[in-house]
Amino acid sequence: MGELRVRSALVTGANRGIGLGFVQHLLALPNPPEWVFAGCRDPKGQRAQELQKLASKHPNLVIVPLEVTDPASIKAAAASVGERLKGSGLNLLINNAGIVRANRLENETLKDMSEVYTTNTIAPLLLGQAFLPLLKKAAQESPGSGMSCSKAAIVNISSNGGSIKEVYLWEGIQAACYRCSKAALNMLTRCQSMGYREHGIFCVALHPGWVKTDMGGTLEDKSRVTVDESVGGMLKVLSNLSEKDSGAFLNWEGKVMAW
Repeated sequence: MGELRVRSALVTGANRGIGLGFVQHLLALPNPPEWVFAGCRDPKGQRAQELQKLASKHPNLVIVPLEVTDPASIKAAAASVGERLKGSGLNLLINNAGIVRANRLENETLKDMSEVYTTNTIAPLLLGQAFLPLLKKAAQESPGSGMSCSKAAIVNISSNGGSIKEVYLWEGIQAACYRCSKAALNMLTRCQSMGYREHGIFCVALHPGWVKTDMGGTLEDKSRVTVDESVGGMLKVLSNLSEKDSGAFLNWEGKVMAW
């Protein structure tokens, strides 16, 4: 098993759930990144307390104010990360921030569809654009041929709820707004993989499993996984991916997911 080695990583939605799990796991790697950037809406607020505690113990953790639905906030975050990197590139962008509205089909609204799509699909597009110069720089700095997550990569946290073939758990939670946003995120991942290939930037969509988080809901099921299992699995998967896997849709165990 390879081990993920990156000099720098940015995680969005990093104050709780899977995002916080990524930050914790990256900091705990045998060779942790020189910089872990944790993006969250309100770095000084109550909901970022866990992050604040981690930052007090880890000088390589930087909490970055980031509202992913606000282009100005994204631009400011990219500038502040660039300053901190002092001319080096960003190896890993993990687009994790996401929201769900557990609506039934007949109750979907323009407002909910728009908000969910903005956070889950448009934000990863805008973040990819904003951090492209830093990702390109990281790809250029890394020795050897071929793309990988250790060089320069965009990782989009998707869901099997967005699988058009599976339409997983429809009876339990319809959430068309969420499903549509994740199906679109999968297409965005394909577009990014093709558009950024010439710059040496690897792109992948990952289904983290049905994780026990606030967002994952309270329904008990034997298929549910903990944040630790999910994030540990995803980091292991990322460490083993190579150029041929760019543009893929995989789960936290590395299995290919149906589009």
